Amino acid sequence: MTKKLCSLVLVILLAASGSLMAQSATVANPPADVLQLKENGYDFGKIPQGRPVTHIFEIVNTGKAPLLLSNVQASCGCTTPEWSKDPIKPGASAQIKVGYNAAAEGFFNKSITIQYNKGESKTLMISGTVYKTPATAAPANSSITLLKNINGLQ
Repeated sequence: MTKKLCSLVLVILLAASGSLMAQSATVANPPADVLQLKENGYDFGKIPQGRPVTHIFEIVNTGKAPLLLSNVQASCGCTTPEWSKDPIKPGASAQIKVGYNAAAEGFFNKSITIQYNKGESKTLMISGTVYKTPATAAPANSSITLLKNINGLQ
């Protein structure tokens, strides 16, 4: 090979390796996420049917600029998130209140998507098991009627 050809191949190889190193540096050091969740999910455990439940998730802005939650959306209509539309200052925290309408009996697992900073998102999860509640607070006691009849209260 001639010296010019060897030099050209060497330049191409150096350029290619420099490009690969720049790409791997970008992947190795992705930008830090500014929204930190105190917890990713919450299990309500066993809850009675017909009694809505709520849980408050706390988020922290770990960035250097205000953080804006553009939307917080639940995976279904039985789950309702509430959040402040005000920007969260750097180092400050905020709350997302998530309610679940325990109308349907059985296990549930629902997601809540937080959209922030124009295109970024995180997901929260809630779960639990709704059990059917009895029709009355206590079973009817026939002895009460008998006692009332004996004492002339009826």
